[in-house]
Amino acid sequence: MAGPAPVEAAVTAAASSGFTATTRSERAAALVALAAALERASAELVAIAAAETHLTPGRLSGEVTRTANQLRFFAEVIEEGGYLEAAVDRADPSTVPPRPDLRRMLRPLGVVAVFTASNFPFAFSVLGNDTASAIAAGCPVVVKAHPGHPLLSRRTAELAREALAAAGIHPDAITLVEGMEAGVELVRHPLVTAVAFTGSERGGRALFEVAASRQQPIPFYGELGSINPVVITAAAASADAASLAAGLVEVVTRDAGQFCTKPGLVFVPAGHGFAAAVASELASAPAHPLLTDGMTSAFEQRVSALSRRDDLAVSRGPGDADARPAVVTADIAAFLADPDALLAECFGPLTVVVEYTAGDDLLPALGHLPASLTATIRSAPDEDVTWLAAILSPRCGRLVFDGWPTGVATGWAQHHGGAWPATTGSLHSSVGASSLRRFLTPVAYQNAPESVLPAELHDANPLHLPRRENGRLVPAARG
Repeated sequence: MAGPAPVEAAVTAAASSGFTATTRSERAAALVALAAALERASAELVAIAAAETHLTPGRLSGEVTRTANQLRFFAEVIEEGGYLEAAVDRADPSTVPPRPDLRRMLRPLGVVAVFTASNFPFAFSVLGNDTASAIAAGCPVVVKAHPGHPLLSRRTAELAREALAAAGIHPDAITLVEGMEAGVELVRHPLVTAVAFTGSERGGRALFEVAASRQQPIPFYGELGSINPVVITAAAASADAASLAAGLVEVVTRDAGQFCTKPGLVFVPAGHGFAAAVASELASAPAHPLLTDGMTSAFEQRVSALSRRDDLAVSRGPGDADARPAVVTADIAAFLADPDALLAECFGPLTVVVEYTAGDDLLPALGHLPASLTATIRSAPDEDVTWLAAILSPRCGRLVFDGWPTGVATGWAQHHGGAWPATTGSLHSSVGASSLRRFLTPVAYQNAPESVLPAELHDANPLHLPRRENGRLVPAARG
């Protein structure tokens, strides 16, 4: 099944691939093989991606490396085995009520639908984090290709299927579909057990409702909109406003601001020259084409609407090309008078700088913040920002101190999530080891004969897993 297929054929093929019965070691080997195939074809794939997305070859080459590293990371996660949450409670007739023999672990859900992102054509696309974590969990994947890079999606899927076959895995563990109608049909398909989506709040909400309205509703893990607020304290601005301004402009304009973690709203104390320093940095920030014409049009409409307001100042990068970087400056009174207008996410190189005069002004403004993937505090060394962290931490999935939030490292401790509208479920992450949890479901075995138990739950722990036995954590045994 090379290239995109009808939804029915793609889902049926994935469900019939036998992939859920593979072992952890088989899946780990497959993930490593996928990483190697991606790296071998890097030059070819980067050339296709550059032509379709306008992103630079240097950026895309780095993203290929990140994607290959993600695949290898998940191989390590499943080989370690702790993600299974294996637990054994042996029978104890002395408890009240008497406890039977209970053994529990996580099992793969089944076919997962993955909707790819436009802004990361490798790291969140056909072999991106959602696909990698689903494959690691033991779930076959049907990928809904993004229309912004169809040729890249087809070629990547073709290489992935070849790599799976060479690793002894049925290639239908990864299939590909295309088109908006196919996406809706995919979410509705009765064999699809979960959906991972990265994209707009509008598109994600529509598909979320489709998933919830099925006769058998399924989980929909959507990463949607995020404003990613930054709070700069007076002490930090006094220490180095110019450096902070340069850093902000750099992260907002990097790759034309097309990051889900781009800082879209910055609170800064008035009177420290920060806004002027940002305008100075912006004067040399060049325009960069956005991923699609539709995104460019939406960006320009947003900038034009803000420019028409008398209570806002809008500065732009040099020249007259579309998608020139833009910074909107407002005082705290303008923000509080109409917060929704300044809290709407804008995809592209735009950020809003709100000047406050005192902590008393800042507090009510922070109360308007929606949930975001990230929030950031820029403070002076040894400054006590406990109060600020207490306000921001419930409003984000990751709280960043004295840095910028645009890098999302893959690791065991990473959390890339947040409450609505950042995601459809704040309990789960779309990056890091815990992202596997989205595609797993627990099953408990009561008084089961060992012959029917998975090896992970056998008394002797033959696979040497870390697990909990009679309530105590037992580290992995050496093989």
